[in-house]
Amino acid sequence: MEVLADLAMALRKAKHAVVLTGAGASTESGLPDFRSQEGLWQNIDPMRLASMSALRENPVEFYQFYRHRLSKLWGAQPNPVHGAITAMQRAGLIASLITQNVDGLHQAAGARDVIEVHGSLREAVCLTCERRFSSSLLDVPVETAADLPKCPQCGGILKPGVVLFEEALPVEAIEAAIDAAYEADLFIVVGSSLQVAPVSQLPAVAVSRGAELAIFNMEPTYLDRHARWLVRERAGAALTGLVGELGLAD
Repeated sequence: MEVLADLAMALRKAKHAVVLTGAGASTESGLPDFRSQEGLWQNIDPMRLASMSALRENPVEFYQFYRHRLSKLWGAQPNPVHGAITAMQRAGLIASLITQNVDGLHQAAGARDVIEVHGSLREAVCLTCERRFSSSLLDVPVETAADLPKCPQCGGILKPGVVLFEEALPVEAIEAAIDAAYEADLFIVVGSSLQVAPVSQLPAVAVSRGAELAIFNMEPTYLDRHARWLVRERAGAALTGLVGELGLAD
Protein backbone atom coordinates (compact mmCIF):
# COMPACT_ATOMS: atom_id res chain seq x y z
CA MET A 1 0.00 0.00 0.00
CA GLU A 2 1.62 3.23 -1.19
CA VAL A 3 0.43 5.34 1.74
CA LEU A 4 2.05 2.94 4.23
CA ALA A 5 5.34 2.86 2.33
CA ASP A 6 5.40 6.67 2.32
CA LEU A 7 4.57 6.84 6.04
CA ALA A 8 7.26 4.26 6.81
CA MET A 9 9.80 6.47 5.06
CA ALA A 10 8.67 9.48 7.09
CA LEU A 11 8.90 7.47 10.32
CA ARG A 12 12.48 6.52 9.59
CA LYS A 13 13.35 10.20 9.09
CA ALA A 14 11.37 11.60 12.03
CA LYS A 15 13.28 12.91 15.03
CA HIS A 16 10.29 12.87 17.42
CA ALA A 17 7.36 10.77 16.25
CA VAL A 18 4.34 10.76 18.56
CA VAL A 19 1.50 8.23 18.60
CA LEU A 20 -1.90 8.97 20.14
CA THR A 21 -4.30 6.03 20.53
CA GLY A 22 -8.01 6.07 21.26
CA ALA A 23 -10.71 3.50 21.86
CA GLY A 24 -10.54 2.27 18.26
CA ALA A 25 -7.09 0.84 19.02
CA SER A 26 -8.65 -1.63 21.46
CA THR A 27 -11.84 -2.68 19.68
CA GLU A 28 -9.98 -5.60 18.09
CA SER A 29 -9.35 -6.85 21.63
CA GLY A 30 -13.09 -7.07 22.18
CA LEU A 31 -13.42 -3.80 24.11
CA PRO A 32 -16.12 -1.41 22.92
CA ASP A 33 -15.37 2.10 21.77
CA PHE A 34 -17.55 4.95 23.00
CA ARG A 35 -19.33 6.71 20.17
CA SER A 36 -19.90 4.19 17.37
CA GLN A 37 -23.26 2.46 16.87
CA GLU A 38 -22.07 -0.33 19.17
CA GLY A 39 -20.17 2.00 21.48
CA LEU A 40 -20.30 2.16 25.25
CA TRP A 41 -22.27 5.42 25.29
CA GLN A 42 -24.82 4.30 22.67
CA ASN A 43 -27.56 3.54 25.19
CA ILE A 44 -25.99 5.08 28.27
CA ASP A 45 -25.79 8.65 29.52
CA PRO A 46 -22.15 8.96 30.64
CA MET A 47 -23.00 11.81 33.00
CA ARG A 48 -25.44 9.49 34.78
CA LEU A 49 -22.99 6.60 35.16
CA ALA A 50 -19.43 7.81 34.65
CA SER A 51 -19.16 11.09 36.51
CA MET A 52 -18.24 12.24 39.99
CA SER A 53 -21.89 13.24 40.43
CA ALA A 54 -22.94 9.68 39.63
CA LEU A 55 -20.49 8.29 42.18
CA ARG A 56 -21.86 10.59 44.89
CA GLU A 57 -25.57 10.51 44.03
CA ASN A 58 -26.07 7.03 42.53
CA PRO A 59 -23.16 4.99 43.94
CA VAL A 60 -24.82 1.57 43.61
CA GLU A 61 -25.55 2.05 39.91
CA PHE A 62 -22.12 3.62 39.40
CA TYR A 63 -20.22 0.64 40.84
CA GLN A 64 -22.42 -1.87 39.05
CA PHE A 65 -21.57 -0.12 35.77
CA TYR A 66 -17.83 -0.18 36.47
CA ARG A 67 -17.93 -3.80 37.57
CA HIS A 68 -19.45 -4.54 34.15
CA ARG A 69 -16.62 -2.61 32.47
CA LEU A 70 -14.07 -4.55 34.50
CA SER A 71 -15.63 -7.85 33.45
CA LYS A 72 -14.85 -6.92 29.83
CA LEU A 73 -11.31 -5.90 30.73
CA TRP A 74 -10.15 -9.03 32.56
CA GLY A 75 -10.15 -11.27 29.49
CA ALA A 76 -8.91 -8.70 27.00
CA GLN A 77 -5.55 -9.30 25.34
CA PRO A 78 -3.36 -6.98 23.25
CA ASN A 79 -4.21 -7.03 19.56
CA PRO A 80 -2.11 -6.32 16.44
CA VAL A 81 -2.44 -2.57 16.99
CA HIS A 82 -0.67 -2.81 20.34
CA GLY A 83 1.90 -5.23 18.96
CA ALA A 84 2.74 -3.01 16.00
CA ILE A 85 3.10 0.12 18.14
CA THR A 86 5.34 -1.75 20.60
CA ALA A 87 7.51 -3.01 17.72
CA MET A 88 7.96 0.54 16.42
CA GLN A 89 8.70 1.87 19.90
CA ARG A 90 11.31 -0.83 20.52
CA ALA A 91 12.93 0.01 17.18
CA GLY A 92 13.33 3.60 18.36
CA LEU A 93 10.87 4.99 15.82
CA ILE A 94 8.32 6.30 18.35
CA ALA A 95 9.51 8.86 20.85
CA SER A 96 6.24 9.35 22.75
CA LEU A 97 3.17 7.14 23.16
CA ILE A 98 0.00 8.83 24.43
CA THR A 99 -3.23 6.94 25.02
CA GLN A 100 -6.78 7.95 25.84
CA ASN A 101 -7.43 4.30 26.69
CA VAL A 102 -7.67 3.05 30.26
CA ASP A 103 -7.24 -0.67 29.55
CA GLY A 104 -3.47 -1.08 30.04
CA LEU A 105 -3.15 -3.12 26.84
CA HIS A 106 -0.19 -1.11 25.55
CA GLN A 107 1.75 -2.08 28.65
CA ALA A 108 0.55 -5.68 28.37
CA ALA A 109 2.02 -5.73 24.85
CA GLY A 110 5.38 -4.54 26.19
CA ALA A 111 5.16 -0.81 25.52
CA ARG A 112 6.99 1.43 27.96
CA ASP A 113 6.56 5.00 29.21
CA VAL A 114 2.91 5.12 28.16
CA ILE A 115 1.29 8.49 28.86
CA GLU A 116 -2.20 7.62 30.15
CA VAL A 117 -4.11 10.89 29.94
CA HIS A 118 -7.41 9.39 31.12
CA GLY A 119 -6.02 7.20 33.92
CA SER A 120 -6.20 3.41 34.20
CA LEU A 121 -9.08 1.04 34.79
CA ARG A 122 -6.53 -1.43 36.16
CA GLU A 123 -6.17 0.74 39.26
CA ALA A 124 -8.44 1.82 42.09
CA VAL A 125 -7.72 4.96 44.11
CA CYS A 126 -8.92 5.84 47.59
CA LEU A 127 -10.88 9.08 47.74
CA THR A 128 -9.63 9.68 51.28
CA CYS A 129 -5.95 8.73 51.47
CA GLU A 130 -5.28 8.65 47.67
CA ARG A 131 -3.44 5.31 47.87
CA ARG A 132 -3.66 3.18 44.73
CA PHE A 133 -4.53 -0.51 44.52
CA SER A 134 -5.44 -3.13 41.96
CA SER A 135 -8.89 -2.55 40.52
CA SER A 136 -9.68 -6.14 41.46
CA LEU A 137 -10.85 -4.55 44.73
CA LEU A 138 -13.71 -2.99 42.75
CA ASP A 139 -14.85 -6.35 41.45
CA VAL A 140 -17.40 -6.95 44.19
CA PRO A 141 -21.22 -7.14 44.13
CA VAL A 142 -22.75 -3.82 45.14
CA GLU A 143 -26.45 -3.90 46.03
CA THR A 144 -26.58 -1.22 48.73
CA ALA A 145 -24.41 1.66 49.91
CA ALA A 146 -22.99 -0.65 52.57
CA ASP A 147 -21.39 -2.75 49.83
CA LEU A 148 -19.27 0.02 48.29
CA PRO A 149 -15.61 -1.03 47.89
CA LYS A 150 -13.44 0.31 50.70
CA CYS A 151 -9.75 1.14 51.01
CA PRO A 152 -7.90 -1.67 52.86
CA GLN A 153 -5.67 0.94 54.52
CA CYS A 154 -7.99 3.71 55.75
CA GLY A 155 -11.50 2.48 55.00
CA GLY A 156 -12.25 5.29 52.54
CA ILE A 157 -14.28 4.74 49.39
CA LEU A 158 -12.38 3.39 46.38
CA LYS A 159 -13.05 4.77 42.92
CA PRO A 160 -11.82 3.49 39.56
CA GLY A 161 -8.47 4.95 38.59
CA VAL A 162 -9.95 6.49 35.45
CA VAL A 163 -10.71 10.15 34.90
CA LEU A 164 -14.44 10.57 35.41
CA PHE A 165 -16.55 13.30 33.88
CA GLU A 166 -16.25 16.41 36.09
CA GLU A 167 -12.68 15.42 37.08
CA ALA A 168 -9.49 17.11 35.92
CA LEU A 169 -6.97 15.17 33.87
CA PRO A 170 -3.85 14.00 35.74
CA VAL A 171 -1.49 16.98 35.65
CA GLU A 172 1.72 15.04 35.07
CA ALA A 173 0.25 13.02 32.21
CA ILE A 174 -1.36 15.92 30.35
CA GLU A 175 1.77 18.05 30.72
CA ALA A 176 3.86 15.21 29.28
CA ALA A 177 1.38 14.83 26.40
CA ILE A 178 1.47 18.56 25.62
CA ASP A 179 5.28 18.56 25.70
CA ALA A 180 5.29 15.63 23.27
CA ALA A 181 2.93 17.45 20.90
CA TYR A 182 5.19 20.51 20.94
CA GLU A 183 8.25 18.39 20.13
CA ALA A 184 6.60 16.25 17.45
CA ASP A 185 7.68 16.39 13.84
CA LEU A 186 5.38 13.46 13.00
CA PHE A 187 2.09 12.83 14.83
CA ILE A 188 0.15 9.59 14.30
CA VAL A 189 -3.45 9.21 15.50
CA VAL A 190 -4.74 5.65 15.84
CA GLY A 191 -8.39 4.87 16.58
CA SER A 192 -9.43 8.21 18.04
CA SER A 193 -12.46 10.23 16.97
CA LEU A 194 -10.67 13.33 18.31
CA GLN A 195 -13.85 14.51 20.02
CA VAL A 196 -12.70 14.65 23.65
CA ALA A 197 -10.89 17.82 24.66
CA PRO A 198 -8.24 18.71 25.58
CA VAL A 199 -6.53 15.58 24.22
CA SER A 200 -8.23 16.07 20.85
CA GLN A 201 -6.21 19.27 20.44
CA LEU A 202 -2.81 17.60 20.74
CA PRO A 203 -2.42 16.70 17.05
CA ALA A 204 -3.63 20.20 16.12
CA VAL A 205 -0.89 21.67 18.32
CA ALA A 206 1.67 19.45 16.60
CA VAL A 207 0.44 20.42 13.12
CA SER A 208 0.50 24.12 14.03
CA ARG A 209 4.19 23.71 14.84
CA GLY A 210 5.00 22.03 11.53
CA ALA A 211 4.50 18.34 12.29
CA GLU A 212 3.15 16.02 9.62
CA LEU A 213 -0.03 14.15 10.51
CA ALA A 214 -1.20 10.58 9.94
CA ILE A 215 -4.68 9.41 10.96
CA PHE A 216 -5.76 5.77 11.19
CA ASN A 217 -9.47 5.88 11.98
CA MET A 218 -12.58 4.28 10.54
CA GLU A 219 -14.65 7.46 10.89
CA PRO A 220 -13.88 11.06 9.88
CA THR A 221 -12.20 13.44 12.33
CA TYR A 222 -12.02 17.22 12.38
CA LEU A 223 -8.34 17.08 11.37
CA ASP A 224 -8.65 14.83 8.30
CA ARG A 225 -8.00 17.72 5.91
CA HIS A 226 -4.65 18.35 7.60
CA ALA A 227 -3.50 14.73 7.37
CA ARG A 228 -0.85 13.78 4.84
CA TRP A 229 -1.72 10.12 5.44
CA LEU A 230 -5.36 9.12 5.99
CA VAL A 231 -6.18 5.42 6.45
CA ARG A 232 -9.74 4.16 6.82
CA GLU A 233 -8.88 0.45 7.22
CA ARG A 234 -9.00 -1.56 10.43
CA ALA A 235 -6.08 -0.33 12.49
CA GLY A 236 -4.67 -3.80 13.21
CA ALA A 237 -4.25 -4.70 9.54
CA ALA A 238 -3.03 -1.24 8.59
CA LEU A 239 -0.39 -1.00 11.33
CA THR A 240 0.73 -4.56 10.67
CA GLY A 241 1.28 -3.45 7.08
CA LEU A 242 3.23 -0.41 8.29
CA VAL A 243 5.45 -2.61 10.45
CA GLY A 244 6.06 -4.78 7.39
CA GLU A 245 7.09 -1.73 5.35
CA LEU A 246 9.52 -0.84 8.13
CA GLY A 247 11.04 -4.32 8.04
CA LEU A 248 10.08 -4.99 11.67
CA ALA A 249 7.72 -7.92 11.09
CA ASP A 250 8.68 -11.22 12.72
